[in-house]
Amino acid sequence: MVALASLPQTTQLKSGTNVTLRPMTAGDAEAMLAFARKLPADDVLFLRSDITQPEGIAYWVANIEQETTITVVAETPEGIAGYASVHRNPARWTRRIGELRVNVGAAHRGSGLGRLLVSTIVDVAGSLGLKKLSAQMTIDQDAARKVFGRLGFQVEAILGDWVEDAGGRPRDLIVMAYDLEGLTDRLDEPVGA
Repeated sequence: MVALASLPQTTQLKSGTNVTLRPMTAGDAEAMLAFARKLPADDVLFLRSDITQPEGIAYWVANIEQETTITVVAETPEGIAGYASVHRNPARWTRRIGELRVNVGAAHRGSGLGRLLVSTIVDVAGSLGLKKLSAQMTIDQDAARKVFGRLGFQVEAILGDWVEDAGGRPRDLIVMAYDLEGLTDRLDEPVGA
């Protein structure tokens, strides 16, 4: 299991590129802004804040400093290649749940970086004491669904017309989840029985 304290770590991707995984800090704000501005519009459209703007990055950094967000950055000699974050909700009834967000730059898609980032952030989340993780994506984000599925995430819900794209068209949202301790609290009988 990868704990945040064990980072940075350097590894080689399938493409032969060396990548260093390390925690994101406030000093990464400008580099992350540059990275985000190169992402396709759909990749940033469904994030909780607009990371293509300085205010969105400042909000992200504030959450890192408050330790409600932990972000692992993937860095190559050319700069940031991707990131994975786990967001913790301090509300008492959901404090054991983490929401994952992952983005990989176009130049590194298909290199195994997405899978590496997801598996690393899942390990980090486990080391933080989280019990369950969720990831949300639109139904047409096939690559993301496959990466999460190969790592053991299961579809928990498909929410019809739940989000809108930049053109105002409704899109279905998939919620996938991963139980870090196994399925522990499933209903044995139907609700209302």
